[in-house]
Amino acid sequence: MSKFVFAFLDCEFGGLDPEIHDITEVAVILTDYRLVELARREWRVNARPERISKEAAEIFGYDPELWAKAPSWGKVVEELVDFLPSDKTVVPAGQNVRMDVIFLELGFKKAGVPFPFDYHVIDLATLYYAWSLVAGETIPALSLRQSATTAGLLEGAVAHRALADAELTLDVFRHFIGRLSIREPADFVSPPAGSGAQGNA
Repeated sequence: MSKFVFAFLDCEFGGLDPEIHDITEVAVILTDYRLVELARREWRVNARPERISKEAAEIFGYDPELWAKAPSWGKVVEELVDFLPSDKTVVPAGQNVRMDVIFLELGFKKAGVPFPFDYHVIDLATLYYAWSLVAGETIPALSLRQSATTAGLLEGAVAHRALADAELTLDVFRHFIGRLSIREPADFVSPPAGSGAQGNA
């Protein structure tokens, strides 16, 4: 596993459609395979105001004057590639990280730069669900807010800033990794009907 580096990342967007909304923030926390932090960076992106919805602007606190001073997407791509280790397989990790990857893949394609991340992803929601099965807990949602609240790491709303979300995701990930225990699958997963897994009388 030493050849892997995990990029706990979070992006803020001008909306949920990568074809009509821009990335407005990117944050990456690099860890080794043991989840020990190696480095972190955060970028605001000089997104086009017309590609930021009113709802999204309110969520992440968009300030036109502040964002106007941010680097272009092309510059962010250049700095992000330089930030990632070229001699490691960089695996994206995060909460609902597929959404971030979709936006990033399209952004890199438009910038004409090869995508620097591995095609595998590690998602907190999956880990949280796996923990719920092992712990025998019922969870009402798979959101970052819910998993962080369950872990006792959050009270109230999530800030919805890229670096804060990436950091919280990593903290929650570490929390639930430390609470998984090895048990027989039959202890927490019901066998399929008619499988004969209940033994012979």
